Amino acid sequence: MNDQTWKTAITSIEPNEIRLRGYRLDELLGKASFAGGVFLLFHARLPEPAEEKLYDSMLLASIDHGITPPSAQAARLSASTGAPLNAALAAGILSINKYHGAAIEPAMRALLELKEKLDASGQTTGEFARDFVSQALAEKRRLFGYGHRIHTQDPRTQRLFDLAAAAGKDGVYLKLARAIGEELSSQSGRKLPLNVDGAIAALLCELQFPVEVCNFFFILPRVAGMTAHFLEEVTREKPMRRIDSGKAEYDGPTARPLGGE
Repeated sequence: MNDQTWKTAITSIEPNEIRLRGYRLDELLGKASFAGGVFLLFHARLPEPAEEKLYDSMLLASIDHGITPPSAQAARLSASTGAPLNAALAAGILSINKYHGAAIEPAMRALLELKEKLDASGQTTGEFARDFVSQALAEKRRLFGYGHRIHTQDPRTQRLFDLAAAAGKDGVYLKLARAIGEELSSQSGRKLPLNVDGAIAALLCELQFPVEVCNFFFILPRVAGMTAHFLEEVTREKPMRRIDSGKAEYDGPTARPLGGE
C-alpha cells in the first residue's frame, strides 16, 4: 500500500520556523492583529488596514448577546454540572443551529443568488427588492438575516456598513440587503430590520468569502462570549443550577394503571 501525502497550502512547519501563507508567524506578531491573521488564512494575502478593521469589527459584533441565547445557556448549564471549559464550550457550539446563530450562511447564499437574478432582470435594486419581497411574503418564505427578537433596529448593522464604506466594500450586496430590509418592513407592516447576521452575510459577499464556512463569523466570537459566561457561572453560581419547578408544567397523560390481574 502506497503512503498518501497530505497537502496543505495554509501553513508550513520547519524546525524553528512557522509560515502562515508564506509569512513567518513570528514576524506577523506585533504587526498583524488576530483579525488580520484570519483574513490571511482565508484570502491568502494580508489585508489593507481598512479591511483588517472591518474583519475585526465583524468578529467583535457577535461576541456576546447576554444570557438568554441558547448557546450561552447551554454553556452555563454544562458548567453548572462541573463540566470543564472545553465540554461547556462544545455544548454551546452544538446549540448553534438553524434557528440560533446559523443565519449567516442561508442569508449569504440567498444574496449571491439574488445578485445574479438582479443582474439579469434589468431592474433597479429598489424595483427588484420590491418584487422579490412581495413574492416572498405571498409565499410565506422566511428571509434569513432580517428581524430580531429584541431590536427593532439592530445597532450593529449601520456601524458595520459605515466601516464597509471606509474599506471600499459598500457594493451591490450591501445595497441589495438594505433595500430588501426596507421593503420587508414596509410591506409587512412590521419592524424587520436587516440584523447583524444579514449585514455580515452581505459584507462577506463583498469580500468574496467562502460561503461554506461563513458561520465561522458567529461561532468564533461567540466562543469568547461563552468562555466569559463559563467563568461567571463557576465563580458566582452554585453547582447544579436549579430550574424553577413552578415554571415546569406537565401536560402528558393523566395517571393510569399498568394493568394486570
